[in-house]
Amino acid sequence: MRPSLRFWNLVCATFLCCAQQNLYGQVPAATAPFTMQQAVDYALAHNPTLASAQQNLFSMKGQEVEAGLRQNPNFSLVGADLSNPATSSTPYAYSLQLSRLFERGQKRRWRLDSARATTAQTEGLFHDQQRGTVLAVKQAFTGVLLAKGALKIAQDELKNYQQQLDINRVRYNDGDIGKIDFERLDLQLAQYESDEATAEMNLVQASDQLQTLLGFEQPRRDFDIVGDLIPPPVTSGLVDLEQRALANRPDYKAAQAAVNVADANVKLAYANGTTDPTLEGEYDHSGTLSSYGFYVSVPIRIFDRNQGNKDTTKYLAQGSRFSAVAARNQVYSDVDQAWISYTTSKVLSDRYNGHYLAEAKDVLAIAQYAYQHGGIALIDYLNAVQDDRNTTLNALNAYAQTWLAIHQLSYTTASEVVP
Repeated sequence: MRPSLRFWNLVCATFLCCAQQNLYGQVPAATAPFTMQQAVDYALAHNPTLASAQQNLFSMKGQEVEAGLRQNPNFSLVGADLSNPATSSTPYAYSLQLSRLFERGQKRRWRLDSARATTAQTEGLFHDQQRGTVLAVKQAFTGVLLAKGALKIAQDELKNYQQQLDINRVRYNDGDIGKIDFERLDLQLAQYESDEATAEMNLVQASDQLQTLLGFEQPRRDFDIVGDLIPPPVTSGLVDLEQRALANRPDYKAAQAAVNVADANVKLAYANGTTDPTLEGEYDHSGTLSSYGFYVSVPIRIFDRNQGNKDTTKYLAQGSRFSAVAARNQVYSDVDQAWISYTTSKVLSDRYNGHYLAEAKDVLAIAQYAYQHGGIALIDYLNAVQDDRNTTLNALNAYAQTWLAIHQLSYTTASEVVP
């Protein structure tokens, strides 16, 4: 069978992939910060787990070639008494036979159909693995954005609190506030310092996780990303997202391809139950005499007609159809769950962005002014400080949860739901 153009394209892709193997895992030179799309593209090109799965996909093309091969002919040469002359009572003799088995029932066709459907199924599974990697990269990218935002907040709050502490130190030295009040303010500084240290650790860990997904052999500290943590709206509706998922989901396509594999295997099982004749031609020469002949061998399939495999493949084919229905149902369920997660988290993040953050800052500013002028007690001021910090961190987490819900929507629909 002559290899198809698609096969040679895959061979070329394999060669290029192997030529770039030395790039997998190597840390690139220092570059500008990665955007989310750049991180996804880099992971698809350099993630070693995906590279391994891609080689498995390429190997399936070899099975297609193998399935399309025809039966080889057999040639044999037999000689006897070759040292005797032709006129002796037992003259030399030799015999040539050429035989070939001829397949019936279109076995080669159904083998090819099964192999091609298996390749399509493997391709769907490979794209599904790509989809999972993209989701993991986006989640890790959002995790780094969240860690950077938390570190920035911790650093700003530490700086601002140190300024407030310096002001109150002057007040304490001037006798405007008592020792216990100042020491309680000073003790609060430890919490801000702890928050900053924890945020720095979380950022390093989140960055390492993302770099591993991108295919870096060893994490580097000058790696950076850039992106907006405030999530954009999703303009598509639930029905549209469900239809996109049914059209794009590679796992659903793999389930459909599995039905094609099973159907081809049923036809192949029935084809394997047919008889395959063997035709042989023979030439014999003994002394001065030559003769020709042929024979045909046809197995009589009285007992073994491949009955067991026929039944097995029929039941497997029916099972694959049920699996395809289950995969379709799972698509609807996945999209619906991702949609409710997005709508719920988006409402909360919008509330923080449009109301709670500004209100918390306003309360803190009023509390600072009132405390400095003796209008409220120290405990009220510290509560306002704590409320502002908690509100800011909660807003950051709400943004991140909305982004994660958007990533899940993109994953469940196998498409980008936001530009």
